[in-house]
Amino acid sequence: MLTEERRKLIMELLKSHEIVKSQELMKLLDSSESTIRRDLQEMEAEGLLKRIHGGAKRIVKLDYEPDMLEKSSKNVHEKQLIAEYATSFIHDGDFVYLDAGTSTYEMIPFLKQKDINVITNSVYHATALTDLKIPTMIIGGNIKLTTKAVVSAFSLQQLQLFRFDKAFMGINGIHPKHGLTTPDSEEATMKAVALGQAEQVYILADDSKFNKVSFSKVAALDEATIITNQLSKDIRQHFESLTTIKEVIK
Repeated sequence: MLTEERRKLIMELLKSHEIVKSQELMKLLDSSESTIRRDLQEMEAEGLLKRIHGGAKRIVKLDYEPDMLEKSSKNVHEKQLIAEYATSFIHDGDFVYLDAGTSTYEMIPFLKQKDINVITNSVYHATALTDLKIPTMIIGGNIKLTTKAVVSAFSLQQLQLFRFDKAFMGINGIHPKHGLTTPDSEEATMKAVALGQAEQVYILADDSKFNKVSFSKVAALDEATIITNQLSKDIRQHFESLTTIKEVIK
């Protein structure tokens, strides 16, 4: 087998298994111990993996923060399925917090017939909600130019004054070790505070967010119910011990 073919297979294995053993690679790739050792050494030098005793582990790279336009064009069908299912947890009379993000934005059309009050820190969300005549309060403060989220110390002070029946949030990374993460530290703090102010918390995230890590931690995985689309077998096995994941299967 050519070197490039071996390396490609090693990277594919690391995507689905965070750690691979040298002995397993020798069998799967029909290669000698010295060949596998050399491959792993060279791949580590290129920053593709990290060698550990008896094998190698995947390097978890931090995700960047795309703007609202870029995010809104990705995985639209999955987000809509997740959003529709998420609204089934909302009942008349609820005070609902909608976090800024494209997944929570997709919930808005499904809220039209519900007798609720919505609090949000998103300019986009507030506009869409009021267009549908849904009673809405927007958190005040500085507006983040990329995502149009309202994020500042003043925003946090306001958020701490309120209690919510339910909070719905987007997230950038869901990882079995590092938990729920997002690139912006101020947004992470906003999400963490909102999480603490709600009786029930739901994270809306399609399967592309799993096994990803961003800069700032929001919460541990078991602090919220995660609503997602149907996960692959490879993803599910990393989260099999977590009972708070709800998959929308259609």
